Amino acid sequence: MDLRRTGRIFGWLFIGTFVTSIPARLLFIDGAGASWTNMRFVAADASSTSLKWGALLEFGLIVTQLGTALVLYPIARRQSETIALSYVTARTMESVFAAIGLVSMLSLVSVISAMNGASGIEAVALQAQGDSLAHTYEWAFEWGPGLVAGIGNGLLLGYLMYTSALVPPRLALLGLIGGSILILSFLMILAGVYKNGEGPSGLLTLPEAAWELSLGIYCAWKGFRSSSPLAERVRKSEALLPG
Repeated sequence: MDLRRTGRIFGWLFIGTFVTSIPARLLFIDGAGASWTNMRFVAADASSTSLKWGALLEFGLIVTQLGTALVLYPIARRQSETIALSYVTARTMESVFAAIGLVSMLSLVSVISAMNGASGIEAVALQAQGDSLAHTYEWAFEWGPGLVAGIGNGLLLGYLMYTSALVPPRLALLGLIGGSILILSFLMILAGVYKNGEGPSGLLTLPEAAWELSLGIYCAWKGFRSSSPLAERVRKSEALLPG
């Protein structure tokens, strides 16, 4: 197993999650006619085109998220089968929430189409349906990137990278810190202390975002460290294989 090559693939997939997730979020907000701090459906400002492009990018996010877990698992399980499997599960759950949001936003396309020419009670009902779909997306976003990502990409992945030393331990510590802060921010949002997208939530998201971006860049550039104890165990186990 070429750990450097595997690490580079892992890194590019992680960068892929940034390339897809941020534009998808912006397109969904624009498509619903909403704002960063108030996710709701505003028919007059809604855009089916933005929603469709956002859905395409969100699907790309799901693919890259699952890709990071599948690429890392064969290596990470040699460090801890339980933590490695937990990371795959967390990535899968995060992708499930992304899929819920994707379907909600695509359903909003049908609402926008039906709003054309609608009036009276029909228009009110469609507005309520649109708001419901927008709020469903927002809840999925808060539970996926807001909570599950903190657990999976922050705590679980940070722990795996710290104990395996596949990346510099000081870098991995950022994941443990960022994940903990992101989970705290989610609990604050759930308790109604502030809304997602407001000042405090953005600041508390930065450590986790810095960890994920720096991890992706480091691994895409250098791959996993061949000097790590885990890499040494992998080489020894492969040397014992026949042939």
